[in-house]
Amino acid sequence: MATHGVLVCSEVAEKKVATINKELLNVGRRLSDDLSEPLNILLIGKDIEEIAKEFITLGADKVYTIDNPSFDESHPDFYVAIIAQVCQQVAPAIVLLGQTDMGRDVAPRLAARLGTTVTMDCVELAIDSDTKQLLQTKPVYGGNAMAIWTSELSEPQIVTLRSRSVMPAEPDASRKGEIINLSITVDNAMIRGKLLETIKEETEGVKLEDAKVVVAGGGGIGGIEGFKLLNELAKLLKGVLGVSRVPCDEGWLPISLEIGQTGHIVSPSLYVAIGISGAPQHMSGCSSSKYIVAINKDPEAHIFEVSDFGLVGDYRQALPPFIEKCKELLK
Repeated sequence: MATHGVLVCSEVAEKKVATINKELLNVGRRLSDDLSEPLNILLIGKDIEEIAKEFITLGADKVYTIDNPSFDESHPDFYVAIIAQVCQQVAPAIVLLGQTDMGRDVAPRLAARLGTTVTMDCVELAIDSDTKQLLQTKPVYGGNAMAIWTSELSEPQIVTLRSRSVMPAEPDASRKGEIINLSITVDNAMIRGKLLETIKEETEGVKLEDAKVVVAGGGGIGGIEGFKLLNELAKLLKGVLGVSRVPCDEGWLPISLEIGQTGHIVSPSLYVAIGISGAPQHMSGCSSSKYIVAINKDPEAHIFEVSDFGLVGDYRQALPPFIEKCKELLK
């Protein structure tokens, strides 16, 4: 079967368009334009008419809707079965998913079901102007280098995109598109798992991923007491507190605050890294920050190579006058 166009597999939580959807639509629109082919998006859920219309304003030519529980209410097996059938009906050349908890689970299973390849955790996607192949850029060697991959003999090409690696699509109310309801039947025998319960973590204030300012601490903080200073600075700058992996491993702060390859991906306007060495695993989670300010007592720390501003010194001595100066400037 000849393949055609780009299909974005959306995720919807609490009847809201997730930021990753906007990022996927931004990338998908560019790829579709370069291929001169349509950009379509798959939307699964209940009472999703308004979301479908929003997707059109964000760049979709067609929105395929399926009246079923949304992504956050079911099991990956369920979505693999649905998306596989949609791909057989729509025959996309490229399938895009987010590098989210669900996307990481669904994409490899979908590739196996369709007998094709998958490239995970891409940070950039482009179309080769000569071959029209999809160029898939992703970090390798623990984030120390970038590699460009292609899938020459398999379609559809399935890719997951890392959150915050591209700008989200901007809405255009004048855009026109088509909403098509698909009838998909899933054999319950294919669903080998069942969601028993969802426990939502209680969060106060702005989420890490949405914060404009992040103050992050690493192993160099030395213990939970040191984070009181960091938390004071974060509140002063109307930001949020984050950590590298060491404070989580040591039990100083919860894993929900971790930033990096095994934690959150953030892209704030200002990222203040205190007592963080700058290991690739951590930097992969914050490298897209607009400005990075580093405070570390080790002048050879890698963090200084990637920061915009750096201060060599003990944070215990550096932060108090830094906080006082911020208070003075923010009056």
